[in-house]
Amino acid sequence: MAQHFLLSSAAKTLSLAQVLRMSDQEAEAAFRKVRWPNTNGEPVCPHCGGLGAYENPRPMGAMRYRCKACTKDFTVTSGTLFAAHKLPLRGYLAAIAVFCNEVKGKSMLALSRDLGTSCKAAFVLAHKLREAMASEVKARRQIGGNGKSAEIDDAYFGGYIKPANLKSRRKDRRLLENRSDKRQCVVVIRERDGRTLPGVFKSETDAVSFIRTRIARGTEVHADESGAWNALHGRFIMKRINHQEAYSLMGACTNEAESFFSRIRRGEIGHHHHIAGIYLARFAQESAWREDHRRDSNGEQVTAVAQLAMRNKPSIDFCGYWQRHLTT
Repeated sequence: MAQHFLLSSAAKTLSLAQVLRMSDQEAEAAFRKVRWPNTNGEPVCPHCGGLGAYENPRPMGAMRYRCKACTKDFTVTSGTLFAAHKLPLRGYLAAIAVFCNEVKGKSMLALSRDLGTSCKAAFVLAHKLREAMASEVKARRQIGGNGKSAEIDDAYFGGYIKPANLKSRRKDRRLLENRSDKRQCVVVIRERDGRTLPGVFKSETDAVSFIRTRIARGTEVHADESGAWNALHGRFIMKRINHQEAYSLMGACTNEAESFFSRIRRGEIGHHHHIAGIYLARFAQESAWREDHRRDSNGEQVTAVAQLAMRNKPSIDFCGYWQRHLTT
């Protein structure tokens, strides 16, 4: 029996111990190479794009640079997701390593203990990392194409209601009239041997237009027996599978889409417990990114997330979170 990838040495190219042994200067150099790969880590002014910058450190503070062209000061994280950071850079590199090493997600309480921060600070940091992952996932305009196959499926998350004590008073929560208003539907499009694209909707019927625009013409689409997908027959070659009869039959299956939901569901049960509301889309995008990079080593994953964080501007969702500008 072949060894699972996560158990192999190829999956483990970076350890948390290696990150923690870094000095502040080494962590700064690592972020510089990620931020400015085209100049081999030489600083580029984020204000004017000038290359002539020199070190202008402040006493007992992070390294700062001053541009010779516009005379403005900046740091390696200026204008990125980590702008105005409070932790040392080594702490952010450790946070990314810890976050990537958890294959089904990371508990915010556990992350706060690992980093020695408040749970709220860990919550914001983790969502910034999810925002970085989401930027890659959202850039996928279309899935599939001629000769390719894609799978679609849906699952509901959030809005848990504790069952009544007496069996006679319990309600069937599968019925629409008995569901919570907080319950939302995650719909996923997953290309076979390709990428994953999730979306959050009120119901699977609301996702039909999303699927039509995000799956390229000529794609063979695999779906289950849900009546919501009947409207797709006029646009795509459809293969349907009735899960009451089989998981896979006559070439039709949605096992790869189910794999995505297995990851996000285990993350919900084992780590997060509550992923409903305005944050559900971020958790779905995180699971999609993890699924697509599951065959990358943890060192490659850490580098990829750091690059995405350095390319993105300050968080659109969490700027002002501490000042309660964001309503939850």
